[in-house]
This record gives sequence, structure tokens and C-alpha cells, in this order.
Amino acid sequence: MFSGDFTQIITETINPISHLFQQGGNVLWAISTVALVIILLASERILFVTFSFKKQQQNIINNWQHREDTHSWFAYQIRESILANSNLQLNNALWLIKACVLVCPLLGLLGTVSGMISVFDVLSYSGTGNPRLMAAGIFQATIPTMAGMVVAIIGLILRQQVLRLVRKTQSKLAKQLHFKPEAKPGLANGSAL
Repeated sequence: MFSGDFTQIITETINPISHLFQQGGNVLWAISTVALVIILLASERILFVTFSFKKQQQNIINNWQHREDTHSWFAYQIRESILANSNLQLNNALWLIKACVLVCPLLGLLGTVSGMISVFDVLSYSGTGNPRLMAAGIFQATIPTMAGMVVAIIGLILRQQVLRLVRKTQSKLAKQLHFKPEAKPGLANGSAL
């Protein structure tokens, strides 16, 4: 009895989605694939920053605190190198998320064009007398456009949240790598003698 109810729930969920994909055309599959890539990349970055990089960050901080020289010009350059390397690691896939977000509206536009081509195809065979046939093409033109814009907006929000997390982590690391420049001889209280 339970398996029958479960099967019915799955069928009631999948049928409208399947119907939407049939009406939206092949471009909707491409938009869905890009949406999945955006979600996977954003999830990977969030997991990397919250778990993997935290371990690396602790190692970096421990190594910095055990250095004898944290005040010289060379120490400053090493600190900047560490921060630049961590910045590269943290921002690794953000450009790809941005590229996927930029592609979504273009895919929606491609869906619009393909839907309008099917409308013109129907018009060439049946003329303007059958609005039902034209409606399918217009629907096929509208759904991918809407889907592309929705995925782009959600992708922008996800990217911004990941970027905020990356910047917060980078700022925290920079604060924990204390650097105090050495006092220059001949200067008392910061003024020249």
C-alpha cells in the first residue's frame, strides 16, 4: 500500500515536469544542465571553504605563528604570497559560475528563436486561421526565456553568496596573519629626529 502511494506521488510530480520539458523544447534541457552545473559548482565552493580550506587555514596560521621573523620586509612578502595563494584557491571556480550565469539568458533567447521558428513554420502550413497550432510555438518560445532568466537570477544570488563567504574567509585569514613592521632606527615615536 505504501509503495503504491509513493509511486503515485512520484508520477504526479514527474508528469507536469515532463510536460513542461516537452512544451519548452530541447533548449530547456540545456538550461537545466547549466542550472545543475551552477548548483554543483556553488556547492563545491561552499564545501571547500567551510571544510577543506579551514584545515589549510589553520596550518597556514600555525606556520606563520611559529616563524621567528614576522616583522621584516621578507616576512611581509611571504605573507602577501600566502594570501595571494589562498585567494587563488578560494576563487577557483567562481569564474565558471559567472560564465554559466551569463550563458543562461542566451540559451533562453535561443529557445525564443527556435519557438518563433516553429510558429512561422505552422503559419506557413496552415495560415493564420488556426491559433491553437501557433500557441504551442509561442509557448515553446516563452518557457525557455523565462527559465533562462530564472536560472540566471538564482545563479547570480548563489555566486554572490559564495563570493561573500570567500571574501569573509580571506579577510579572516589576513587578520590572523599578524604583521608588524620593524621600527626603523633613528625614528622615535614615528617622527624623524
